[in-house]
Amino acid sequence: MADTPRWLDDRQQLVWRQWLRAQTEMNAAITRQLQADGGLSLPDFEVLVSLEESPDGRQRATVLADTMLWERSRLSHQVRRMEARGLVDRVGCKDDRRGAWVGITDAGRAALAQVAPGHVETVRECMFDRIDDADLEALGRVTGTILAATDCASRRPSTA
Repeated sequence: MADTPRWLDDRQQLVWRQWLRAQTEMNAAITRQLQADGGLSLPDFEVLVSLEESPDGRQRATVLADTMLWERSRLSHQVRRMEARGLVDRVGCKDDRRGAWVGITDAGRAALAQVAPGHVETVRECMFDRIDDADLEALGRVTGTILAATDCASRRPSTA
């Protein structure tokens, strides 16, 4: 006999829906800002930031996908679109003919520099300017706890 589902109570349901709405609204605000300031999408920005933060501005495609928690096919399509716009380049790996390096180009760095100030301001306006230090500490604890739980859950075998 199947276990009875542990439904959310009214308070949990409200907080869950607020969480989902907050994520959606933040992503929409950031997307609007990135598009307006530099014609970038949020996925463009995520790839460029990840590459820019790499010691030599490049990463193996498989590592980049894993770091971003993306499927390899999603990264491949994204990189192809960005490559066509000159934001990144893809170079075959000499040690592994199936692998590739993805690197940020000068145009990608320039695009990132163009949108970064507005991005930070949007994040501040939508989030950090609205919470005090105690809320920030609590949010840090809560998100850390949630991330730890989702990391454990992602390694659990599926029951489906």
